[in-house]
Amino acid sequence: MLSAALLIATSLQAQTPAPTPAAQEPAAPVAAAQATTSEERAAAAAERAAAAAERAAEASVRAAEAAERAAGVIAGTPAAPGAAAPADEKKKEEWDITLGLGLISLTGNASTLTFSGLASAQRTTEHWIVGIRGYGNYGRSRPPEVAGEEQESQLVALNAGLELRGDRRFTQMLSGYLLTGAETDHVKSVESRTIGEGGLGVLWWDEKKKDERESYLRTDLAFRYARETRFQYYPSRLDLPDVDIGGPRFGVAFRYGITKDVLFKEDAEVLLSVIGDSRVLVNSQTQLAVNLTEALSLGVSFLVKHDSKPPEGKVPTDTALAFNFQVAL
Repeated sequence: MLSAALLIATSLQAQTPAPTPAAQEPAAPVAAAQATTSEERAAAAAERAAAAAERAAEASVRAAEAAERAAGVIAGTPAAPGAAAPADEKKKEEWDITLGLGLISLTGNASTLTFSGLASAQRTTEHWIVGIRGYGNYGRSRPPEVAGEEQESQLVALNAGLELRGDRRFTQMLSGYLLTGAETDHVKSVESRTIGEGGLGVLWWDEKKKDERESYLRTDLAFRYARETRFQYYPSRLDLPDVDIGGPRFGVAFRYGITKDVLFKEDAEVLLSVIGDSRVLVNSQTQLAVNLTEALSLGVSFLVKHDSKPPEGKVPTDTALAFNFQVAL
């Protein structure tokens, strides 16, 4: 009986399956999944780092291009091909022409005729600025008269001038220039005044905003020489000694658009003559122009001309208030 029982127990033990390796390590799939998730996170982080590095590289390239354009502007050299230039630096290389005309006529008990004209033209290129300016004034007046009596008219204005200036631009801001011109003023006993000048011009800014308002400032520092021949025309004709003028000249030209259609202008100069007797000449012209159309404007100007040592018998300061129409071509 005991042998039969032992035989049955041994047989049942042999039929019981042994533990499998998977049953002995149940946590292996979980560990594998965790390892896979860590690798994906590392790959995603590396991808984001690469994208950030690419954006940083693009920003560096744009910064380098901007620095190159800025260096080109400072040095007066054009930007690299394909680089977009600022809108206010795109200047049309063509003549900018302005013509002005003023006229006053009175008849009847008194008679007055006054005529004034001006013209200016300027052309700006990458390396040169060329400008021409001319003006002229003529006026006669007859005082009130009594019926049956005739009064003779008298000359009250007769002057004209012409200037030619050429600037060689070293940079966008600094230029050297030469100027020549001639003028006459018979009422002031100046038969002729020929001018030669050379110096430096500084263009502090030249802007034109989107609303078409402009802003411009230029200053000059130069040496001017002039030969002035004098002759007294009125009231009696008399020859006067000629004089020379020479010394440093300081000039300023300012433009500012108050609004889109209203422009303020100021041109002033001071000449300190150190040749012969010391002498100071000051000229100032203030203008306000209002656009009536795209090409036509109405202007009012006030001119002051001072000469510390005018010809004999003449007062040192002349002023003129004028209204005129201007046409831009």
